[in-house]
Amino acid sequence: MPSTVRTTRLPAGDEVPVLGQGTWGMGEKPNRRADEVAALRLGLDLGMSLIDTAEMYGDGGAEEIVGEAVAGRRDEVFIVSKVLPTHASRLGVVTACANSLKRLRTDRIDLYLLHWRLGTPLAETVAAFELLKAAGKIRHWGVSNFDMADMVELAGVADGKSVQTNQVLYNLMRRGIEYDLLPWCHQRGIPIMAYSPVEQGVLADDGRLAKVAERYGVSRSQIALAWVLRQEGVIAIPKASKLDHVRENRAAHDIRLIPADLHNLDRAFPPPTGKRTLEML
Repeated sequence: MPSTVRTTRLPAGDEVPVLGQGTWGMGEKPNRRADEVAALRLGLDLGMSLIDTAEMYGDGGAEEIVGEAVAGRRDEVFIVSKVLPTHASRLGVVTACANSLKRLRTDRIDLYLLHWRLGTPLAETVAAFELLKAAGKIRHWGVSNFDMADMVELAGVADGKSVQTNQVLYNLMRRGIEYDLLPWCHQRGIPIMAYSPVEQGVLADDGRLAKVAERYGVSRSQIALAWVLRQEGVIAIPKASKLDHVRENRAAHDIRLIPADLHNLDRAFPPPTGKRTLEML
């Protein structure tokens, strides 16, 4: 298995791996902690050096898992975390970031995202992000669960064009962003970060993937993940808590789907023909 993972470039110039590791669901049960830490560490060994987490996951427990997993290896990891929209005010963002840094056992977050929107004006949240950047607490900031209208509005506020990514739900079953949001971001060099790329395991049992998976001698979930990774400017962050699952995700990175199979997948999971409301989990 190759030691390197393909990368994509953030608008600021940083190269980040297109296959990272998610942590949604981690840090919730103490008896799983050792396995979760081991899984993340194996992922790092295999080149999946982007780890995505959030203050919401496990009420901060996932960030603690990440902090333990990256201990002694911080400089090789690109940490992404997220602030809740209920903390999106100027003071709330600063306070939430400080708490995340403590749980992560680090002095900076590489990419800090607004988890989704509520009532706080975007200009206030962006100003708080820029304040954290100036203080060295975060290196970059971005957003999550932003639809087209949200991104256009964001581009119009002061420093709004400093956004580095939009993390959204994207997989074979959730292709709505391909109609407008994905092209809009691609045109501006803003990578999409795809969460739940295997639809929380649902696609692992989807019969529509069976024939393609058989042809490549891999699992259905690997085909689903390879499909997300097929295009430039898309980062996938699947979660894996078991070592075999980590290895399976990493192997999916090296699958190259041929045009005929992509066509068959389009027939089984049709792309959007019109605007769809952004889907979230």
